[in-house]
Amino acid sequence: MPSGKVLNFAPGPAKVPEEVLQQAHSEFFNYNNEGISVVELTHRSPTYSKINDEAEAALRELYQIPSNYKVIFLQGGGTGQFSAVPLNLCSSPDDTADYIVTGTWSSKAAQEAEKYCKVNRVLPKTSVYTGIPNQSEWKLSNNAKYVYYCANETIHGIEFDFIPETNGVPIVCDMSSDVLTRPIDVSKFGVIFAGAQKNAGIPGVTFVIVREDLLGKGMRICPTVFDYKINADNKSLYNTPPTFSVYVLGLVFKWVLSKGGISAMDAMSNTKSKLVYDVIDASNGFYYSVVEPSSRSRMNIPFRIGGPGGNEELEKKFL
Repeated sequence: MPSGKVLNFAPGPAKVPEEVLQQAHSEFFNYNNEGISVVELTHRSPTYSKINDEAEAALRELYQIPSNYKVIFLQGGGTGQFSAVPLNLCSSPDDTADYIVTGTWSSKAAQEAEKYCKVNRVLPKTSVYTGIPNQSEWKLSNNAKYVYYCANETIHGIEFDFIPETNGVPIVCDMSSDVLTRPIDVSKFGVIFAGAQKNAGIPGVTFVIVREDLLGKGMRICPTVFDYKINADNKSLYNTPPTFSVYVLGLVFKWVLSKGGISAMDAMSNTKSKLVYDVIDASNGFYYSVVEPSSRSRMNIPFRIGGPGGNEELEKKFL
């Protein structure tokens, strides 16, 4: 490890693989020996189009994305998608969307969606999130345009290890904080989105995977920059994209492929998180996991010191 290197455990912007940083550094001033920095490339150039296309191709290879799905690179982060999803998938304020709220981020998404459509929270409202209730307890509506959930709740340390059963209703999933860490069957989803800065790169770009039959059915008030169909039709180049962020995103995708793909990342995530949980569970209650074992996140591990309620004096000393 280089001298003075900080161990970055931040939730995002998070750690970027050192090989990716080194390549970005080497190409920063003179990309591909073209005499121009990668951050100066016009998005209308063949050179940038290749960067864009290679990033998409690598993501498609990683997830084996079916041909009837579009991949688009947008701005606005995951929070921007809290608005973009209902604006693209609902055609009227009278439409209903189901939200599986299991933590802060899905709660914020539901709250934002209420500006544009009717939101049915399939679980009772609560301020305490410790797990994912059994699907038999969910109150799905009969006419939902989509069912939304957050795959991994960073703040509460809750992660889905299954894909919800929705009886054919399109599933929308925020995978911002566990993308690239678990193999998934993309064909089971209507929309998948992820802000890059947690697991796939640097801030500035959010990638969206959307099934083609869901395009072009949104509200007229949907801003052009968030319109899935317009951006898909224009290969994410309708307006100036976050070029450097897309470039780094592509490097990360290729890095994951070089390390064995998503299955290798899955194994690594399971191994690392097990090391921490084993210490917590073997501490005789000194460290206390606040999440039900079946819902524990492999990405974010919240715990208390001294018992369920924590010992503030001890926690201050430790932190």
